Amino acid sequence: MKFVETIIKRPSLIIVLFAILTIGGLFSYRMLSYELLPEFSTPVITITTVYPGAAPSEVETEISRKIEDAVSGLDNLDDVKANSFENASVVVVQFKAGTDIDLALQDAQREIDKMVSDLPDDAEQPSLSKISPSDQPIMQLLATSTLPNEVFYQQVEDKYLPVLQQIKGVADITMVGGDKREIRINVNDDKLNYYGLSLLQVSQAINQANLDFPTGKVKSTTENMTLRLAGKFASMDDIRKLVIATPANGSPIRVGDVANVTDGITEPTSISRFNGQNGIGLFIKKQSDANAVEISKLVQEKLAVVEKENAKDKVNFAIAYDSSVFTLASVEAVTHDLILAVGLVALVMLLFLHSLRNAFIVMVSVPASLISAFLFMYVMGYSLNLMTLLALSLVIGILVDDSIVVLENIQRHLEMGKDRWRATLDGVSEIGFAAVAITLVIVVVFVPITFVDAVIADLLRQFSLTVAFATLVSLLVSFTLTPWLTSNLAKLEHLNPKNPFQAFLLWFEKGLTSLTAGYHSSLAWVLSHKLAFTGILGAIFVFTGWVMSLGIIGSEFVAQGDQGKFLLTVKLDKSVSLQQNNLTSRAIENYLRKKPEVQTIFANVGGASTGVNSTGQGSTNRTELTVQLADAAERPGQKPTEQYMMDVRKELEDRFPAIEFGSSVIGIVNSGTAPIEIFLSGNDVNQNLAAAQELANRISRTPGANDVNVSVESGNPEVRVEIDREKMAKLGLNIQTVGGTLQNAFAGNDDSKFRDNGEDYDIRVMLDAFDRKNPDDVKSINFFSPSANRSVRLAEFANVSLSNGPSLLERKNRRSSVTVTANTLGTGSGTLTAVIQADLAKNPLPSGVTVSWGGDAKNQSEGFGSLGIAMLAGLMLVYFIMVLLYDSFVYPFVVLFSIPVAVIGALLALALSSSNIGIFAMLGMLMLIGLVVKNAILIVDFANQQKADGVPFRQAILHAGEERLRPILMTTIAMVIGMIPIATASGAGAEWKNSLAWVLIGGLTSSMVLTIYLVPMMYYIVDRIQEKWTNFRSKSKTTEVIEEVAVS
Repeated sequence: MKFVETIIKRPSLIIVLFAILTIGGLFSYRMLSYELLPEFSTPVITITTVYPGAAPSEVETEISRKIEDAVSGLDNLDDVKANSFENASVVVVQFKAGTDIDLALQDAQREIDKMVSDLPDDAEQPSLSKISPSDQPIMQLLATSTLPNEVFYQQVEDKYLPVLQQIKGVADITMVGGDKREIRINVNDDKLNYYGLSLLQVSQAINQANLDFPTGKVKSTTENMTLRLAGKFASMDDIRKLVIATPANGSPIRVGDVANVTDGITEPTSISRFNGQNGIGLFIKKQSDANAVEISKLVQEKLAVVEKENAKDKVNFAIAYDSSVFTLASVEAVTHDLILAVGLVALVMLLFLHSLRNAFIVMVSVPASLISAFLFMYVMGYSLNLMTLLALSLVIGILVDDSIVVLENIQRHLEMGKDRWRATLDGVSEIGFAAVAITLVIVVVFVPITFVDAVIADLLRQFSLTVAFATLVSLLVSFTLTPWLTSNLAKLEHLNPKNPFQAFLLWFEKGLTSLTAGYHSSLAWVLSHKLAFTGILGAIFVFTGWVMSLGIIGSEFVAQGDQGKFLLTVKLDKSVSLQQNNLTSRAIENYLRKKPEVQTIFANVGGASTGVNSTGQGSTNRTELTVQLADAAERPGQKPTEQYMMDVRKELEDRFPAIEFGSSVIGIVNSGTAPIEIFLSGNDVNQNLAAAQELANRISRTPGANDVNVSVESGNPEVRVEIDREKMAKLGLNIQTVGGTLQNAFAGNDDSKFRDNGEDYDIRVMLDAFDRKNPDDVKSINFFSPSANRSVRLAEFANVSLSNGPSLLERKNRRSSVTVTANTLGTGSGTLTAVIQADLAKNPLPSGVTVSWGGDAKNQSEGFGSLGIAMLAGLMLVYFIMVLLYDSFVYPFVVLFSIPVAVIGALLALALSSSNIGIFAMLGMLMLIGLVVKNAILIVDFANQQKADGVPFRQAILHAGEERLRPILMTTIAMVIGMIPIATASGAGAEWKNSLAWVLIGGLTSSMVLTIYLVPMMYYIVDRIQEKWTNFRSKSKTTEVIEEVAVS
């Protein structure tokens, strides 16, 4: 090769090139940020609309259906799901994979703007937002102080929150819990009745009296002055003394005559607590393109300053959760695996190459490729995350592959007596095309990944491109640095048996020689007993199929990942108040805190969930406890988080039998939905609900199912008011007046504000708590009747009764729907899905109910389908590369026989390691296509060269197998050994790495053992067929010539 000869004679070019790559790579490494995962988005938007005081049925009719109709014509729409809660509508719009979500959001906003005038006047403006995994809080804080609760709340909201929100990359901070100051006007219903007033009159009087008016200007000949009417309340007494009405023959009736005016706090709707201490919870979310580790660092710096400045008030911010801790632990774990892999591969090189000199020549490709990869990652905008570092860890054995093949061939030429310069040129020229093919088949299998449209396509894309680039650099090294170093440093090593280490190498060489001789004999036997070997191979395939049929290998979309954290949900009876819930939740917390394995507990009592798909709806009877455990090594028996969680849950269920508990492990990627999500749709809501409850009961009896829930629950207690319109009209009242009064009475009216020291506080007018405790209080609500000129009670023109109604109404693709969800326990989500699907096929639900799948089932179907297509495309590209290499359409098929035998080892490795088939195991299968064909290429390429030199094809294939065994063993063992640290890792994020590494180890091992027999056998068969075909064609032509001569 002229190129290699030029490099050897003039190495300055390559030295400068790799100097630039090294300097650029090291500089880039310093610039790369740390992230747990690459940024990836889901093609989903949510449309949230608040409709105060509306029941779910009203929300569905007036809000959800109209929004459904508006967005149903959007391009690339996958499905639309509408959830109608009390007071709010949440419509989730999912688009097809690969959709530009920013453009889709703009289109949806335009459609909503067109129809917003059709919504009720008292409904708030619909809010549109994208859903992204980055919507999960990256930090959870609890703020505490010795200041009065309402004062501290105001300080957090007005002083500390803006400081944190100014940090670059912070998207949103949600406050949960705490006591917010509020001016409370608690109206006594009996006094209203005594004075003949209504609650609406009180609210209107306060709102109309608490106003500032700019009323114009006072102009004189010398100056202009603004005229402003200062009508705002200046004190509590101003409110108390405000006149509501003045009877014709009596004293003015003031607010203080009918209400108790206090400077108080809002009625709590949620309580936050960290390790038993109440406070104000702060949930920090980052912008989609921001770095969580950097934000965490800046937040902690700001908090330290705030704490120092407010030390006298003992202001403290406890960090309940910080995602950067797990991120850095994951990065550290993968980096440790990478370093260990490099060390192990170096030992393998030393074992096979006999000297530090030769091992150094090969190992140069590792730092050269890795450092260059950092430059590539920086240019591509990647970060140091679990996927890119995993790619660099797995690629260690691959990086030395080309250099091993080149150096081993150069060594073979040195043994022929050639000098270093000639041996280098001849060795590289002889193996050059094979080395290029080996690298290209590894690279091209990743090309289709760049076109995959799936939920985690961005994760796979960064992994694949990082592997491909590093591998291409290793090819460049093998044709530049390796030949140059070899021409200057390589020499034949003569081992000294008196040296202990060299004596060990001699022993290893003797074993390798014996192995080679045994392989030669066994290969000769295989070539002579092809049917027998085919039978052995068939038996291995049957055994693998039998193992698969046992169900040992489960399936899942993505392994959860063990962060040592789980979510415990506490659900009490629907009638339970927040205070009762708080007492019960504290008792549960106290029980958990006594366990030495529990490090922290963050309690969110009554507040809305903070997950990705949170609807912002809290409930007084529900609590979320986020439990952080100590490291697995510190737990009894080193229990995994899932097992420990279930043991604790069982204890709690025994200790608190009246409480409904739920639990789920908080993994690396939380989609916001349960792994099992089944939508039951139909026109009959009651039929949907009955079918959902039946299905939920069946799933709950299925092993591996946990926390089976039905989204729409009946039996939600409500007080129903049915108006007699005729009576109402006779009293001179209307629906707006009645509804407004009821809303003021039980939700309060906070339209008016009280200004104090430059801050505005709500003035809330509502009935006193004593007058709104039970349904009879609703009947007693007073209204002023204009026609009767007196106070009337609600019971005089309405029927008030207790009933049950759903707290949620669902629709999917414009049909009524109910969702059944379940978590998994000890089994893969794909495995559980298959069991449920089999049960539904055997025992179908009633006609009229349509079943569709979401959650992991949908993601797995799309992800596996995309990767399956990518595998097929990768296989075709590998075939085309080999067609170019061999200038033949036949020999590539011989090489491809190495792939099926790799699948055997991959599946058996998954079974032995108790791993599931998921996206990362499938990615390992894709990698195997490129990795395992290299052994076959080495054998076929050498056999072709032997045949070209006139060696009979049987002898050529025997010689090829014997000569190529050593580089096959070296490269495969190097890759396998390099992946062992990743396969056996147990640190942060290990669950994602393990299955991928086990697939590669198993596939490479089985392929190494079986390919060296199967490929020569197939090569032999193909050559025999070609020989017979050639002879047949020759005879046919000879016969034709004879016949032509005879005729002539």
